[in-house]
Amino acid sequence: MALPSQMSRRLTFLFAVAAGVAIGNLYWTQPLLGFIASDLRTETATAGWLVTATQVGYAVGVLLLVPLGDVLDRRRFVPVLLLTSAAALLLCALAPSIGVLLLALGLLGVTTISGQVLTPLAGDLAGAADRGRVVGTVGSGTLTGILASRTISGFVADAAGWRAIFVLAAVVAVLLAVLLYRAIPPLAPRTRMPYPQLIASVGAVVIRERAARWTLVLAATGFAVFSLFWTALTFLLSGAPFHYPAPVIGLFGLAGLAGVLSGLRGGRLHDRGWSLPATGAAWVLALCALVVAVFAGRSVVLLVIVIVMIDVALQTQALLNRARLFALSHEARSRLNTALATSNFIGAAAGSAAATTLWSVGGWAAVTITGTALCCFALTVWALGRRGPLVIRVAMPDGAAADRSGSPAPA
Repeated sequence: MALPSQMSRRLTFLFAVAAGVAIGNLYWTQPLLGFIASDLRTETATAGWLVTATQVGYAVGVLLLVPLGDVLDRRRFVPVLLLTSAAALLLCALAPSIGVLLLALGLLGVTTISGQVLTPLAGDLAGAADRGRVVGTVGSGTLTGILASRTISGFVADAAGWRAIFVLAAVVAVLLAVLLYRAIPPLAPRTRMPYPQLIASVGAVVIRERAARWTLVLAATGFAVFSLFWTALTFLLSGAPFHYPAPVIGLFGLAGLAGVLSGLRGGRLHDRGWSLPATGAAWVLALCALVVAVFAGRSVVLLVIVIVMIDVALQTQALLNRARLFALSHEARSRLNTALATSNFIGAAAGSAAATTLWSVGGWAAVTITGTALCCFALTVWALGRRGPLVIRVAMPDGAAADRSGSPAPA
């Protein structure tokens, strides 16, 4: 018998806000690279490594800390994570040099992983009938944080300097820690095991489940394309022919908020069994966006169109990937989310590093052509896996098996 959902609309909204704030910490610096480079007397291309340092730290934090969500009291664990990220944010605000800021952002990445604990927690608390919708809503909060962080940081930096955004984010993290401690219902840990065994079990789940491995390849590719595009976009808009200041660059993030609506719809597509067809459609849209982007290097209108297309496409496929993985196991959702988030941000770190290198070598053309090639690779993986390796089957009460891409199938 299915358990009733414990995720009220108010709690779902709070989870979405908290997840968005946590992930937003990774992106405060992205529209400020030129601003920070000037203040700390370094090259803009060197400042581009600030984004990579945060994402590498995030991948490490997800790998080493998120699995604890399956064995710890998450009502306490999530607020502790928020408080430690607040301390890292204050260290960023006080950084006197690019080297110290790189270190501080790496530490911030390690600690700002509370959203990756809240997402599987939302899946645990939601009822089976609306799990896709709830996870999609929390995931849309994550997307909002990624995109809104660019806009917010640009305006705050213009008004009070780039350090002010880190102070503001620290205050918000502390406030959310208090609210979540009071709002998260008591929930027993899913399992008990020693920490080394817990970390090893992340790899064991991935090795055991072929569908997980194929899904992780798609997920990492999606985040590589996303990070490649947005890091290079900052370089493009801050240089010729645009020469936009940080607040204006941040405003371009608002165009990507169309992806929030796609995230909400993406969860419903999963609940209806259309996950894999929708994933393929999303990658086709991403490919079209990158083809248009090749010719958009001097047109603001075309750039806005590309931003909307690419964010709708990549966020839809990202949320569908997560919903399908959560269908694999009830007991190991935090560990599955660990594998997903680690692969996502390894891809993101690779994308931002590639953007920095490609920009130095061939500018916008080199970046967009590489993004197009990555979309073609993802579509090839999807086409090969949509009728077998990417199909995720879950146990049904009557002993049959169902997959999240279609109707029940024989066990």
